[in-house]
Amino acid sequence: IKSSPQIRLVGGVNEAMYAEFRNQLSAAPTEGPLVIAITTLGGNPEIARAMADDVRLLREAGRPICFLGKAAVYSAGATFMAGFPVSHRFLTKNTSILIHERQISRTIDLSGPLQSCTAQLKAVLNEIEHSIRIEDEGFRQIVDGSDVTFETVKEKAPDNWYIGSEEAKELGLIADVI
Repeated sequence: IKSSPQIRLVGGVNEAMYAEFRNQLSAAPTEGPLVIAITTLGGNPEIARAMADDVRLLREAGRPICFLGKAAVYSAGATFMAGFPVSHRFLTKNTSILIHERQISRTIDLSGPLQSCTAQLKAVLNEIEHSIRIEDEGFRQIVDGSDVTFETVKEKAPDNWYIGSEEAKELGLIADVI
């Protein structure tokens, strides 16, 4: 892990980062451990989940892959980190992780027959409930193998839980600080 990362990602977790991730992954050596470094203030959690799925598939094929968080691993960055087992997660000194709840901003304009208004509201409620299930799955993944319980994350996430690298190590969320 102390060697130079083969993949370096900086910026918002979005379609451009995913394309850069795929490009760097294609150019990376195919043998030996792979180190993916990321610095991000967050972004799209679904893109982060897709990147984590790519990592999972490579791990299941036998490729050792390590996560290296640098400076800031916020929001969707923590979602990406959750795709790695604790034993393969590392942070540099003075790096912070941010874990929080998913957010939504939506205005609902009800207009028309009452039946269609009910359907509109049910559709939004279904979206929210589905997103909460995905969020809970991510929270379970990030604490799997650590000393942190799912209930602790659910309690702290609404207030934006910032975790420094040393605290992350003490909590067992990462393997080491380098």
